[in-house]
Amino acid sequence: MSKRDTGVDLDTSLGYLLKEASTALRVAMEEVLRPLGMTVTHYSCLELLAQRPGMSNSELARGAFVTRQSMNVLLQALERDGYVTRPAEAAVGKVLPAQLTPRGRQSLEEASAAVRAVEVRMLAGMTEDEQEIAFRALRSMIDSLRGPA
Repeated sequence: MSKRDTGVDLDTSLGYLLKEASTALRVAMEEVLRPLGMTVTHYSCLELLAQRPGMSNSELARGAFVTRQSMNVLLQALERDGYVTRPAEAAVGKVLPAQLTPRGRQSLEEASAAVRAVEVRMLAGMTEDEQEIAFRALRSMIDSLRGPA
């Protein structure tokens, strides 16, 4: 049995192609967010808070694909810089739910427009039907990997 039979063929590996696409998307997003003084994680945090206000540090970390510790450092910086507010004390347990400030909303508006432009560029070579098929296929892969093994 050759190595090709037992290993992963990078030219035909869907997983490798997905990782390459993910990296290309992240690089393109970083390029448009950098002039706005943001990283992808910074943007993701603001977007999550806009769509799901009051998320905890742990929920934000899961949604932005970072550790709780990294999210806590980011939230402290966002709070210090006036993008979010958090209560001084937790109303329940240890959760300090964050809220966007007007400055955070304004900053997010610019960043969302930049990120939408990247997504439009990414999908430019696909018809609406192809985009829908890709969306369903990716959703199916995620569901399969998150489901029982």
